[in-house]
Amino acid sequence: MGFMPEASYGQTNRWLTVMTLDSAQISITPMKLIEALEAENIEARPVWKPMHLQPLFADCMYFTHGDNESVSDRLFSRGVCLPSGSSLTLEKQQRVITIVRHKLLGD
Repeated sequence: MGFMPEASYGQTNRWLTVMTLDSAQISITPMKLIEALEAENIEARPVWKPMHLQPLFADCMYFTHGDNESVSDRLFSRGVCLPSGSSLTLEKQQRVITIVRHKLLGD
């Protein structure tokens, strides 16, 4: 699992917090995590579906990022958008963190 690293040349505004899950390290799927958060009345969602997977673009050309590598497909299959924003209190952040840790790590 991981988050986007902080760039050395600036500081993120944390407008959107996306977590990626690596099935080699974590047994829970992104959708199972989203469902677990939903059961706790916490909204989370998958990352945006890549354009080449949208029905409107089904017949359009798509260029991968390398031989058999599609970064957008990988992010879509592994990513979870977590609650974020300037109105998310420390208490609410901690609640999300606690539930995610429990579901991922069994804490």
